[in-house]
Amino acid sequence: MKRLLFTLIACVAFIVSASAQSVLVMPGDYPDPSIIKDGDDYYLTHTPNYYKPGFLIWHSKDLVSWEPVGHALTDWKGSAWAPDFQKVGDTYYIYYPDSGTNWVIYAKDVAGPWSAPIDLKINGIDPGLVVTPEGKRYLFTNVGNVTPLTDDGLARAGETKHVYGGWDYPDEWDTECGCLESPKLTYHNGYYYMTSAQGGTAGPATSHMAICARAKDIYGPWENSPYNPIVHTYSASEEWWSKGHGTLIEGPGGQWWIMYHAYKKNAHAIGRHTVMEPIEWTKGGWYRTVKDLDVTHIKPMTIDISDNFEANKIGWQWAGWKEPITNFVTTKKGSAIVPAAGTTPKDGRMMIAAAPDYKYTVETSLTLDKGNQAGLMLFYRPNAFVGVTCSKEVITIHKSASSKDEILNKFGESLYLRLENKGKSLTMSASKDGKEWVVIYENLDIADMHHNKLGDFISLRPALCSIGEGEAKFHDFKYTPIKE
Repeated sequence: MKRLLFTLIACVAFIVSASAQSVLVMPGDYPDPSIIKDGDDYYLTHTPNYYKPGFLIWHSKDLVSWEPVGHALTDWKGSAWAPDFQKVGDTYYIYYPDSGTNWVIYAKDVAGPWSAPIDLKINGIDPGLVVTPEGKRYLFTNVGNVTPLTDDGLARAGETKHVYGGWDYPDEWDTECGCLESPKLTYHNGYYYMTSAQGGTAGPATSHMAICARAKDIYGPWENSPYNPIVHTYSASEEWWSKGHGTLIEGPGGQWWIMYHAYKKNAHAIGRHTVMEPIEWTKGGWYRTVKDLDVTHIKPMTIDISDNFEANKIGWQWAGWKEPITNFVTTKKGSAIVPAAGTTPKDGRMMIAAAPDYKYTVETSLTLDKGNQAGLMLFYRPNAFVGVTCSKEVITIHKSASSKDEILNKFGESLYLRLENKGKSLTMSASKDGKEWVVIYENLDIADMHHNKLGDFISLRPALCSIGEGEAKFHDFKYTPIKE
């Protein structure tokens, strides 16, 4: 009987979900969105992982059109992720986990300067701050734990306690793990509402979800919502997979939304997009998604990561792998100058950007220095990449991190390179003048270059690469989506 009941619940939930009003907010690998409302302004940031600098802050007036403000953090120890972005009084805060502990940075101006990271000496991941009406601060972390903070929010003020055990979703659901995480707190009409994630972030299409519980007191008891899960992917036939890690926000005109991340169907390699759905508050004081609000007029922002390198500083779209790109790249007279490092793309210097589309073409023109190798890559991590690097004598075709072909460089020390990423295959081309192109490798299989095969919760990204000696000069970078 219990199995039948759960099956009926799942079927009804799927029917409801099929009419869910999902709105793509930010295309590309922008996971773990954390958003704040600051008067009429909205600010948003995401997980940076190993890409440095990190916590790029975006600004909007309408939750739809976003402009980059700047990065809040230049460097960190390991992988920084799942931030909680807050404003308390006149101060902005970002709480985040890294290297087995939780940290906080703060600023009086959202554009910076931001403080150096402060170790809170609190275990767990996915921090979520809440401030009581009396001004007391608490930091929630995964598995339902909460720790009191000092009144300035910059240090632990007491012991960590376990206060919440999650929601028992049906055993029949195909998920990755229980994984109670991502607590985001909202105080509304006398209740603390905790929006959490369960089910695992990736794995099967139906893994992730956002759930809700509420309590009158920080330490509980916490009551699960009758509308759980608030967002969830019920079938691989849906447009968005592994929906979860949600945060509530009151939008313009008083309309509330839940903002979360999700994979596009059959497109894990691009990473997790930022998506939102409208919500409503019920008479019983709960929130649930709205199924009858017309959101078809809301279009996702267009992100163009092209760069002519004319600015006097490196663009917002660029990051280094485990080292801040601002430490080594300079721009001068329409060129990005990248000093070489290492002997292969495994340990070379990388200028990395997140592509907003699953299928796209990238091109660059470059000039090689003596002893230099440079090129255009699709980079996942140092042991997972494909692409082309060139010396003055040889063009190297990287079919994987461990397999390569070499051909003579007939294009010279100044040449053009192009990668055509068709989603599951890659074609590489070179040119002497940027007009007549020669295909040097066609339809390389890249279908498995994503988290479910490789791990790390990152994405396959276009990158400019400089290896060996001297420096490479990249004169432009052109990004063009391939329309279906």
